[in-house]
Amino acid sequence: MIQTRKVTVEAFNTLSISRGHLEGLVKVSGAKNSALRLLAASLLTDGNVTLTNYPAGLLDARIHVEMLEALGKTTVQAGDDTITIAENDPLSQRLEWDGRSIRNTLLILGALTARTGEAAVPLPGGCKLGERKYDLHVMLLEKLGAKVWEDGDYLCASAPDGLKGTDIHLPLRSTGATENAVIAGTLARGVTRIWNPHIRPEILDLIALLRGMGAQIRVFGQEHIEVTGVEGLNGTEHRVIPDNMEAVTWLAAAVITEGDIEIEDFPYGDLEVVLAHLRAAGAKLYQGDNSLIVRGGCCYPIEISTGPHPGINSDVQPILAAWGAKARGESRIVDLRFPGRYGYAEEMAKMGLHYEVTGDMLRIHGNGGGLYGATVKALDLRAGAALALCGLTADGETTITDAWQISRGYVDFAAKLRSLGARVRES
Repeated sequence: MIQTRKVTVEAFNTLSISRGHLEGLVKVSGAKNSALRLLAASLLTDGNVTLTNYPAGLLDARIHVEMLEALGKTTVQAGDDTITIAENDPLSQRLEWDGRSIRNTLLILGALTARTGEAAVPLPGGCKLGERKYDLHVMLLEKLGAKVWEDGDYLCASAPDGLKGTDIHLPLRSTGATENAVIAGTLARGVTRIWNPHIRPEILDLIALLRGMGAQIRVFGQEHIEVTGVEGLNGTEHRVIPDNMEAVTWLAAAVITEGDIEIEDFPYGDLEVVLAHLRAAGAKLYQGDNSLIVRGGCCYPIEISTGPHPGINSDVQPILAAWGAKARGESRIVDLRFPGRYGYAEEMAKMGLHYEVTGDMLRIHGNGGGLYGATVKALDLRAGAALALCGLTADGETTITDAWQISRGYVDFAAKLRSLGARVRES
């Protein structure tokens, strides 16, 4: 008999970390940016959806599961990496939620509207990364025939006669808008074509799940995605892809601490561009059968610009800023997608980092790792992880407040650091 339980999420308000040399084996968990989308897609069917390699220990995943339960779904978790989402009663069309919101509520809106013809969700939350509006989501639902409006703190949509397939032209390669258009298009009448989509590993994982549920989806490279609507979808079982952001974090941690780490379940195919940059910037990398072995190296200055996949994701740049802080010389980071995402540099400055922002460019003046411990604040998920990396190279103890942000996207972050030899305390 399968033992079921609610998984305890590792969430802490503060994380204290000291200089350390990391060694050992660490396993990459299932991808946050995939798992949340798959949870939203489970609303498209009354069949059972089972996710394996599921990152149950993520704070955002726990919140999303509670949102599904608030809508009428039931969930059963087996162990730490398997969840089954079932439906025994009709779904609610309105997500009554007074807890912390996450941006994935927009996908809940799309899925509920596609399946039930009506939906209302709290306005989206998540990381504050400059301007992250939801006008593209409104546009695509309206193109599919829905009426969309705001009602207080809620975003509402109505399509009593169902959604109708159409051509959706995205003005920029938006991950969330691409996902929502695919989700909504699966149950729309006729064919939906999404032009200028963002083809990322997480989106391909979502499409793989939907195909397993019976959706008819074809991907024509970065040009367009074609979704032929079906009358209904069934349940399925699906394995969540490994988290490429967690993989990059451990890679960077190994090099900046001059450590020796083997990263199990490393997603090579999703990180070719990042790996090329970090090899050039001094990382010593060796490929195993299903792992990456990082034998330290020397952090040289980096110059990167974020962009659509297969380019460098905006989520990566705070981690690479920690790399630049350890390097000796000037590193340059350009984030054209979220140019307001450099707030973490001010927190790093409390540890002795010298930097400047010129237009869309962050210039980091590294001095070979001469940082010192301080009390800093995790402004968002990746900023928190980047500050933890800086703490591993700083003299004295670094205390990160609002460290719960890290728990949103890293499973057992503090425990994994300790397993690699780091001195970490959480509270």
